[in-house]
Amino acid sequence: MLMRRILLFILLSVFTALCCTTSCVHKPQVAVVPVDGDYPDSVAKIILNKCINAGCHNQASYETSTPGLLLDTWAHLFNGSIYGAEVIAYNTKYSPLLYYLNAGYDSTIVNLYDPHHIDTPHSLNRAEYYTLKNWIASGAPDKNGNIPFASNSDTRQKIYLTISGCNLVAVIDAKSRVIMRLVPVGTYPGNESIHDIEVSGDGKYAYVSFYSGKLLQKIDTKTDTVVGSVNLGSVITGGAGNWSIVYLSPEDTAVMVSGMIANGAAVTTNTSTMQINNNLSLDNINFGTSPLVSPHGIASNATFDTFFVTLEYGNIVDRFTFNGPLGFYSKYISINGSGPTATNNGTTPDPHQIEMAPDFSKYFVTCQNTNEVRVIDAYTNAVLDSIPVGTKPQEMALSESKQYLFVVCMEDGANTTPNARGSVYIIDYNTDKVVKILYGDFYQPHDIAIDETDGLLFINSTNQNPSGPAPHHVSACGGRDGWYTIYDLNTLLPDGKRYEAGVFPYAISARFK
Repeated sequence: MLMRRILLFILLSVFTALCCTTSCVHKPQVAVVPVDGDYPDSVAKIILNKCINAGCHNQASYETSTPGLLLDTWAHLFNGSIYGAEVIAYNTKYSPLLYYLNAGYDSTIVNLYDPHHIDTPHSLNRAEYYTLKNWIASGAPDKNGNIPFASNSDTRQKIYLTISGCNLVAVIDAKSRVIMRLVPVGTYPGNESIHDIEVSGDGKYAYVSFYSGKLLQKIDTKTDTVVGSVNLGSVITGGAGNWSIVYLSPEDTAVMVSGMIANGAAVTTNTSTMQINNNLSLDNINFGTSPLVSPHGIASNATFDTFFVTLEYGNIVDRFTFNGPLGFYSKYISINGSGPTATNNGTTPDPHQIEMAPDFSKYFVTCQNTNEVRVIDAYTNAVLDSIPVGTKPQEMALSESKQYLFVVCMEDGANTTPNARGSVYIIDYNTDKVVKILYGDFYQPHDIAIDETDGLLFINSTNQNPSGPAPHHVSACGGRDGWYTIYDLNTLLPDGKRYEAGVFPYAISARFK
């Protein structure tokens, strides 16, 4: 009997110990919010006393009473709101928070949409407003001097988005999904209609073109600064080239840019020297008459010596190769079976963009007038397929992990989402079959970037039609904000936010593919 009691006691003790241990392991941890929110002292006194109030930007109410903006800590501020970034380090002109805090003190920052955001009891005085403005201008550091998003510059995943209406490149932090920096490009502040952007395969540099300018510029993605430029206008009669698509060679050693003028060009620059390579360029100074009539999309073979360029109006992909100094061979490929023409007659496909398959065996062409994607054999020039898509297909992107081709259809009216326009078609690039259509919170979407590292899709809406949604954030350079939306690459579901991004967000590219 005694032994039985001892055994029972031991079993009960072990059971109790296990329960206690389990409880300790799984006990929920309550995050400790620092009293000063990790803000510098002068900033903490303002934000914690005037913004963290009942019904405002505190833990209890930020999700329901305010647009998802939590200000109780410095780190939470840089998560932004449901409309994206609220503070962009070093940039007061494009930090939306200042527009909602300005009570008439600063004539350079005028809120067009909600001039009475701050009610009288909590409004800032002039000194407080300028304390916050000066803090943002100096990088918006935390109390220890840490600048937001400044760490891990070699490995941080970023998405680069051109803001065509402002001559800026927005740098999006993939983890927080908000704009972390803005890079002035071109001959800023003059607006040269920045057109395209492409990040190199190694993720070290991004290259940008300008439709209304002459430059090709190189951005260091570690520092997010312009580190090189070349004047493409030097090989165009008159200098104006309407520079459009940026296409990098498979080894990142060269970059070709299309010039969309009538007597057009495809100009190649060495990426290390940023000097034009005339032996790999078609232009109207070296060649007199270029075969490229309003060229736009560019693709090449694996060895970057055979090129495929869409001529924007008509039915032509021009396939050309170079055969020595200032020599080339050009062949017009009809993508619809009719005789080659470089003129829009109302029924021509008007090829816009071109995307090469990963094995270089075929390429895809968006036909913006006939609302289809044509599939062309890269060796025989034969048309393999025609895939119907939404209205005005524009840019494309490939996901090799999913074996999908994503096609952005800018004016697709089949989107029944309230106050939306546009779609994204998802095509299996092996079978050429549409597997899904995304009808989301788009308005005139133009481009798409695939972040394979984080499993995300970034789709930018230009929102240029006056019938589009009124933005929440103010535009600092005139016009109405567009935005980007984010989808999970695995589930193909959106995250439910609209990240506003300045006027005319046009082209987008991921740092690490």
